[in-house]
Amino acid sequence: MSEETKVMVIPCSGIGKAFGSIGREASYIAVEELRPGQTDTVCLSLLVMGDEETRDRVRGHPCISVDGCPTGCARKNIELAGGKIARALRVIDTYRQHHELKPVQVTELDEAGQRLAGLLAEEIAKQVDAVIQEVQ
Repeated sequence: MSEETKVMVIPCSGIGKAFGSIGREASYIAVEELRPGQTDTVCLSLLVMGDEETRDRVRGHPCISVDGCPTGCARKNIELAGGKIARALRVIDTYRQHHELKPVQVTELDEAGQRLAGLLAEEIAKQVDAVIQEVQ
């Protein structure tokens, strides 16, 4: 796969929030384990701070935002940086499908949080596949 067809998976920062932690963990699972070589990620705070190298990476690839809450900070900041949102995912949407997986801990994901992150990572991977098919 060429560098140009990689999909950027960018989670929200959501520090101290259970759904933010789940979104970040799901993104890392998708990028590092489920779709290595097809995906990459950047630190949202670098994008927000205007880091040019980060902005260039985001502008040069289709992006999947992963937001922990309805505010959509990842999606909004990708768009503000000139990136193209190919998909916008929210942790809350995955949670709504799996109410039995209510995370309790925030700083370290408990079993429910880990399972929810795994389910979301699978959805991210499916969306990566779809985006790659669209751009090829």
